[in-house]
Amino acid sequence: MSGRNHRGSAGGSTPVWLVILTFLWMAGLGCCLAWVTQYTLTPGPTGPAPAQWPTASQIAPDNHLPTLVLFAHPQCPCTRATLGELELIMARASGQLAAQVWFLKPDNTPPDWTNTTLWHLAAVIPGVSVHEDWDGREARRFRAGTSGQALLYDARGRLLFQGGITESRGHSGDNTGRSAITALVSGGWVGVVQTPVFGCSLFNTNCALGGIAWQP
Repeated sequence: MSGRNHRGSAGGSTPVWLVILTFLWMAGLGCCLAWVTQYTLTPGPTGPAPAQWPTASQIAPDNHLPTLVLFAHPQCPCTRATLGELELIMARASGQLAAQVWFLKPDNTPPDWTNTTLWHLAAVIPGVSVHEDWDGREARRFRAGTSGQALLYDARGRLLFQGGITESRGHSGDNTGRSAITALVSGGWVGVVQTPVFGCSLFNTNCALGGIAWQP
């Protein structure tokens, strides 16, 4: 009896190769999750926004209200959450804020390159106008390097806010950027506020992971 029990126990043990394979699979999964988490929480490249509205800019600011300019890549999946936050900002601003979204349009792309879901989402937000930024000329004037970068200027053209309005890539919810803009528009916050921007590189036409450094 004891001999048969011994052989049965040995026969039911997990093969070594399966243990190793399971360990490797779990290690790989852990690395992937760690990479995704790090990527989600890593801000994109940006440059210091001009302290005063650029005189060479073709963007017309509002002369009576603060103007929010948001630069976006029309194919950046992270920017969907940014537009959702912009909609909340506009709803809470109650007509006290003018907003424009400028989508990158490289010169060598087809005419309908910006005709994406993101464009249509931005276009239906009350109080927001949507435009094409040919070859990123305006983004460069404002030193924006990441999709979703927002810049708030007062009616005198002075910078009040620069940065992102999400806490991480593609995630909606309460965040410092949204709260700061809402407070600045209502007059409840004094001084320039800056937050990190989470999104794809603005000047990467393929909107690939990782992005590229901002270039003036």
